[in-house]
Amino acid sequence: MQCLIWFALAIIMLRMIRDLDMTLIRTFVTTADKASMTAAANALHLTQGAVSQQVKRLEEVLGQSLFERDRRGLRLTRSGERLLDKARRLLRLNDEILAEIRGGAVAGRVRVGVPYDLVGTLLAPVLKAYAEAYPQVEISLVCASSPELAAALAAGTIDLAVIEERVGPSPGECLLIDRLVWVGARGGAARLKRPLPVSIVADTCAFRPAVLSALAEHGLDWRTVFENGNIDATTATVRSDLAVTTWLASTVPADLDILSDAGLPALPNFSVNLHLPKHATQPAAQAFAGHIREGLSRYRQAA
Repeated sequence: MQCLIWFALAIIMLRMIRDLDMTLIRTFVTTADKASMTAAANALHLTQGAVSQQVKRLEEVLGQSLFERDRRGLRLTRSGERLLDKARRLLRLNDEILAEIRGGAVAGRVRVGVPYDLVGTLLAPVLKAYAEAYPQVEISLVCASSPELAAALAAGTIDLAVIEERVGPSPGECLLIDRLVWVGARGGAARLKRPLPVSIVADTCAFRPAVLSALAEHGLDWRTVFENGNIDATTATVRSDLAVTTWLASTVPADLDILSDAGLPALPNFSVNLHLPKHATQPAAQAFAGHIREGLSRYRQAA
């Protein structure tokens, strides 16, 4: 009898809950993005059990199942799909309010790691908005390849990093997924040459293993034109029709072509992930992370 009374009280309390816990919402969104509770736990610096309990708690509050499991991992139910967009908006508003209210108190220095190809494209508006919102914060920008940025974050020489990785399990928080595409000069002939002239920003480029693997599987001979870590020089070799390269579709300059009909092998999708240190994150870095989430969320909605 006592167990039944406690169960009834629990049901009554759940029905009385009118406010959503942002912690539960953030865990839900991260789990949906990762399609894995283990990956979500890594991104949120929680145990898998804690993530599972938080998802269960949210399902109890809403009275709906949000996930179901298939062979590829977790999949959103129809209720989960309905919630996801609204949950993202809730988190954006929550982070925006916190950033504005705390803005006057945030000062110091934040060291941000960004890949070469993103700093002048997707992240340019984010950098501008952050600098305007937090004029007392000194921003130090570190541009390098994604593997180099991951190493710098682990070594503690940067405070957070935006890293490009093949879609799949990652300790980072997925901000968006984009196509990796072949890029060449408009109306150019480099795409037709054999061996294929390829220009890659650096030999540590995150795209390089995927590109070389695709060329090998396709049986396509290639040669290196440029690999020294300069995005401007890489762009120049492509504009001059000396070579082709690979970029995320969202970062391709308007005057260059995405090559979809040149007999080149298909390339995998890549995710743009936010990586934070395993130790405590300073307020300036937390605020910057919020700006990145909001900025790329707006990009996803506009795309």
